[in-house]
Amino acid sequence: MADHLEASITLPSDPASVSAARAHAVGTLAEWGMPEDTEVSDTVRLIVSELATNAVQHTLGQSPTFTVDLALDRDDRLCIGVTDSHPRFPKRLPAAVQQDNGRGLVIIRWLTVECGGRMRVRPTGEGGKTVSVVLPWPAPAEPATAVDAAGRQEP
Repeated sequence: MADHLEASITLPSDPASVSAARAHAVGTLAEWGMPEDTEVSDTVRLIVSELATNAVQHTLGQSPTFTVDLALDRDDRLCIGVTDSHPRFPKRLPAAVQQDNGRGLVIIRWLTVECGGRMRVRPTGEGGKTVSVVLPWPAPAEPATAVDAAGRQEP
């Protein structure tokens, strides 16, 4: 595999774009050798979903688009970034029992730490922000091989 791979998609800040962001991320991982039915793909799908949802919901209509960037460096780390043009940084809110939302960043932080990664928010040169997550990249999973009761590989 190459030393550095990148993929990017810019989508309208519309709730329907969240599923397109997820599909782009998982499809890109598959192109890079990570099957869709792996734990890594599921984790990235959830992180991208939460970040894209935040970009749509919390920019208050002030960011007409958001961009999802994926980069794989030297087969050892995956960088996920979601950029919007709203200047306000995300805030960690106390998750009250009666709240229906406000847990997206908590979920992202938890998944990031669980995977041995890191998360950060940084301003863009255009006045917006990028929320980025860096995760270790595992070797692509081998497809499972079925074995019968006698230990023989099944066709």
